[in-house]
Amino acid sequence: MKFGAGKFLLAGVACLAMAAASYVDAATLRVTVSARGNQRAVWQDAFDQFEKANPDVDLKVTYVGEEAYKVQMSGWLATDPPDVLSWHNGERMAYFAKRGLLDDLSADWQKNGWNQTYVAVKPPSTYAGKQYAAPLGYDSYGFFYRKDLFEKAGITSEPKTWDEFLADCKKLKDAGIAPIAVPAKDSWTLAAWFDYLDLRINGYAFHEQLMAGEIAYTDPRVRKVYATWKTLIDDRYFVDNALSYDVDSVSPLLVNGQAAMMLMGTFFSAGLPASTRDKMGYFRFPVIDSAVPMAEDGPVNILMIPAKAGNKKDAHRLLAFMAQPQINGELAKGWGQLPSNNQAPEPQDPISKIGFQILSSTPGGVAQFYDRDMTKEMADEGMKGMQQFYSDPNQLDAILNRLEQFRQRIYKK
Repeated sequence: MKFGAGKFLLAGVACLAMAAASYVDAATLRVTVSARGNQRAVWQDAFDQFEKANPDVDLKVTYVGEEAYKVQMSGWLATDPPDVLSWHNGERMAYFAKRGLLDDLSADWQKNGWNQTYVAVKPPSTYAGKQYAAPLGYDSYGFFYRKDLFEKAGITSEPKTWDEFLADCKKLKDAGIAPIAVPAKDSWTLAAWFDYLDLRINGYAFHEQLMAGEIAYTDPRVRKVYATWKTLIDDRYFVDNALSYDVDSVSPLLVNGQAAMMLMGTFFSAGLPASTRDKMGYFRFPVIDSAVPMAEDGPVNILMIPAKAGNKKDAHRLLAFMAQPQINGELAKGWGQLPSNNQAPEPQDPISKIGFQILSSTPGGVAQFYDRDMTKEMADEGMKGMQQFYSDPNQLDAILNRLEQFRQRIYKK
């Protein structure tokens, strides 16, 4: 009898151990996020707060560099994805939603009140009437500039029009200062230039049609965008060897006073050293055609749950936690971004404040960004073409003809 009881006792212990092991496995939450430089510490602080509030969840976080992240995303979603992934809104999100690779978050939007707190960013979070994204921060794009270098060149105010901008570039160059830094090794930074030139010359509706593949790249209106851009390149208003700089390596050019301006998202301000921050200003991309309503880029960063995620229960808990006004505000502040949650505190950083004011007063529409508004295949070819154009602007017509061939092939699918 005692022997038999011992067997049952051992069997019971074994079952409990198996159940405990199963519980631990079920409670492990795998998260993979894209992070650059100081962004990792900001992410980690939020994740630490989640773990403290949810001690039953074993959180495993993997950080991946931005460019490598973009390359690996499709493979993760199609095979054995983590439970939560960071990504981008708009066509970038829809690309995977339409392929059935993302979990529908419409119930989360209803349950958590996101339809009210995220009303401004609901459209780019939606595909075919359903929401697939938990919005985090978003960026305003404009010109970072060195106030002291402007003063040195005799520039007394921020340019409001394109003619004023060109005049200021000439003053800076004449003073021996490179007017504009551009980290063209990261092709998306050139896409920001294309977006703004197109939005200022042709307007938001045209831009969105182009992003949707409805307008030919050989259209004279598209060529006008590149021709306007070519003037800046021909006049050598950009730093030398721009194609050798990425975002991380271009910062010293501004910090050391080697360049006066750079078109970039507000996130860039978070990485500026204190010694440079007081010297830095920020202004809206100038008006080119006063008849065209001002439109802006305002790309939104998000969290998603893959359709094949193993621990969706805790994944939904994490998204709800990260979307709280306080956490959403802390993430945005740490990244130098603007909070998507309209209940979060407004940014206090001077540059983020200006970006917030720009986007909140934009009459002409808010785009997500070139490679977030466009199907991936076309965006990749378009940005490759931009680098080729930047390297040799005289190849413009050949580049546009080739892009048009890609457009016809891609959008016939």
